[in-house]
Amino acid sequence: MPKFAANLTMLFNEVPFLERFALARKAGFDAVEFLFPYAFPAGEIRKRLDEQRLALVLHNLPAGNWDAGERGIACLPDRKDEFRSGVRQAIEYARSLGVPQLNCLVGKAPQGVDDKLLRATLVENLKFAAGELGKAGLKLLVEPINTYDIPGFYLNRSAQTLDILDEVGAANAYLQYDIYHMQRTEGELAATMQKHLARIAHIQLADNPGRNEPGSGEINYPFLFAWLDRIGYAGWIGCEYKPATTTEAGLGWRRRMGV
Repeated sequence: MPKFAANLTMLFNEVPFLERFALARKAGFDAVEFLFPYAFPAGEIRKRLDEQRLALVLHNLPAGNWDAGERGIACLPDRKDEFRSGVRQAIEYARSLGVPQLNCLVGKAPQGVDDKLLRATLVENLKFAAGELGKAGLKLLVEPINTYDIPGFYLNRSAQTLDILDEVGAANAYLQYDIYHMQRTEGELAATMQKHLARIAHIQLADNPGRNEPGSGEINYPFLFAWLDRIGYAGWIGCEYKPATTTEAGLGWRRRMGV
């Protein structure tokens, strides 16, 4: 049976962030994830996790100026020092929050910069991050994202991301596989997850088109949930979708799909 984590950046966003933990528990979730914790003291988040008996399964490394449109800085040659400081900050939060893995959004490729330099920068930064996270007993995840939603995002296919991870060569570095993003860029969802199962540490979901809840679009989620059980995926599945109306109104998909 799949294990689902509520993405608190996307779900229950009708209320302030720190109030969403209680709503996730009320909705039947045992775990949560979110993009970033850094706007809040780690102790405030940990308090909510403990009060609601929730596991935190994922958050991201700092990703630059999000409000200004940045979506990661790991591939940017002029931001190496900022990236390394962000890794250290993320580890401090991870230790406080008990999260076992951190995701790296690599960022958008700047125009006019040679791809060889971008790749070398990314590999160097990921080697640093994997090394620091490894010392703390943490996994590093790297996520490809479709370039319809984020034009110019440097990693947008699973094979491309795994090729980078091969060059990084770190035993604690894994692929974060987002079903929605990979449906938009490459398809072949079931076959890809089976082929690379040992290298996938976390899965996220949303339907397409619209990035709404499962059952709202073209992806056959009942089949995929059964498939993940069949091939032995034992990790969490993060519910990183935009509710079509309200979060509560859209939660019936789990009941309808028997998960």
